[in-house]
Amino acid sequence: MTSFNDFGLAEPITRALAEEKYVTPTPIQIDAIPLVLAGRDVVGIAQTGTGKTAAFALPILNRLATNRKPLEKKSPRILVLSPTRELSGQILDSFRTYGRYVRIQSALVIGGVPMGRQVRDLLNGLDVLVATPGRLLDLLRSNGVRLNQVEVLVLDEADRMLDMGFIHDIRTIIAKLPKERQTLLFSATMPREIADLAADMLRNPARVAVTPVASTTELVEQRIILIDKSAKPALLVETLRNEPIERTLVFTRTKHGADKVVRALHHAGLSAEAIHGNKSQNQRERVLAAFREGRVRTLVATDIAARGIDVDGISHVINYDLPNIPESYVHRIGRTARAGATGVAISFCDNDEMPFLRDIEKLIQIALPRTERRTSPRSEPSPHHRPQQNAGRNGRNGNRRNGQQQPRSGNGHNGNRHNSQQQRRPEQAHQGEQRRDHRPAPAAASSPENIGTVAFMRQPQARGPQSGAPNRNAR
Repeated sequence: MTSFNDFGLAEPITRALAEEKYVTPTPIQIDAIPLVLAGRDVVGIAQTGTGKTAAFALPILNRLATNRKPLEKKSPRILVLSPTRELSGQILDSFRTYGRYVRIQSALVIGGVPMGRQVRDLLNGLDVLVATPGRLLDLLRSNGVRLNQVEVLVLDEADRMLDMGFIHDIRTIIAKLPKERQTLLFSATMPREIADLAADMLRNPARVAVTPVASTTELVEQRIILIDKSAKPALLVETLRNEPIERTLVFTRTKHGADKVVRALHHAGLSAEAIHGNKSQNQRERVLAAFREGRVRTLVATDIAARGIDVDGISHVINYDLPNIPESYVHRIGRTARAGATGVAISFCDNDEMPFLRDIEKLIQIALPRTERRTSPRSEPSPHHRPQQNAGRNGRNGNRRNGQQQPRSGNGHNGNRHNSQQQRRPEQAHQGEQRRDHRPAPAAASSPENIGTVAFMRQPQARGPQSGAPNRNAR
C-alpha cells in the first residue's frame, strides 16, 4: 500500500484526506486498516506518533459511510475509550477531520466539565462517542447513555489506562456492551495485564506490531545526566539556555513539582507554563494552544496530562524527574521525533532515582549514555533497593497508580498536603487522573514473540483480580 486510495475507502473519506494532504500511510496504518475493514478484532502495538488514530478512525468512518442506520436514543454506534481529556479531544478532532464529508454525529464525554451538555448530545443517539472511562460510568449510572447498540469498541492507549487504574472500569463498561461487536485495542507498550485483557475481550485477534514492545525510536538521541537533586533547577535552566530548542516538554512526577519548576524558570527569566490535573479544562486548552502556536516554548507536564499532547515540532523532551514506571519513559520520549523528525531526550537522574534508571534500561534493552555531574557520586544500590520515599514503582508520585501519596514530614520535595487531599476526591479520576487501584504494578512482556504466543492466541483462562509537517497523518 503506497497511497490511501489503495485501501478502497469511501470517496468522502479520501476527499478529506486529500485536503489534509495525507498521501502515504504509515506502517501501522498499512497493516491495521485492511484488517479493521475486514471486520477483524485487532491488537495494535505501535509507538506514539505513528498514526494509530487514523489506523482505526479511517476504517470505522468507512463503515459508517457505507452502512448507515437510524440512530437509537442515548446510544452510540462506535465507542472509543481513552485515558485523558486531551487525548479524547484529539481523537474526536481526527474523526471530524477525516469524516467531514461523511456527516457523522459525534460527541465527547470527559470529566472536568458539566455533564448537562454531554447528556443532551447523547439524547438522539450518536455515530461516534469518544469518552474517558470515569465520566462514561457516571453517565451509565445516571441512565444518560446506553451501550447496547455499540458495534465497534476501541481502547486507545490501553497501557496508560492500566497505569491510571481504569482496568476495573473498563471491564464494567465492557459488560454493558453487546457480545457481537468488533473490538480494537491499541497501545504503545504491552504489559502483561493488557495482554490478559486482550485475551479475555477480543475474539481471535489479528496482531499488528510495527515496533518491538517497549522499544524507543532510533530517531531520538537519549542522554542521562547524573545530578544532585538540589542541582536540578539550575541544570534545567542551563539546558534550556544552551540547547538548540524549538519546543521542549519537561516532565515532572507530580503536579506540585510541575508548578514548582515553572516558578523556578520564571525566576530565572525563562517563559514556561504547566499542564496537569489540577488545572481547569479551559486552562489546559489555553496552554496547549499557546504551545502549539509557539507562543509558549517550554511546557512542564505530568505524565497523564501530557499523554494527549500531539504537537509537531517538539525538539526536546526533558525528564526533570525520572518516571517510576519504566513504560512511561517510552511514552515520554515519544513526544519528540514524530512523523519522521529527529529529537533529543535528556533525563536528569539523582541518587534516589538510580533504581528507576536501571528499570528503564532493562525494559528498553539499551545502556543509556551518562554524564556525571553529581558532587558526591556513590555506588548504585542493590537491585532490590528502593528509596524510602519512592518505594517500588508506586513511590513518591502525586499521580501514582492508586491515587494516593506517601505522607511526608517537614518541607520535602512534594510538600503539597492539599494535593494529597485532592487525590482522595472521587471526581479526580474523571479529570484524567488515576483512580484507586491497589493491585500490583504491571510487568512488561519480555518480547513480541511471547505476547503473540502466550497472550493473544491462547484461550481465555480463569484469573484472579486484574490490575488496574513531513507526514501529517502520523498522529
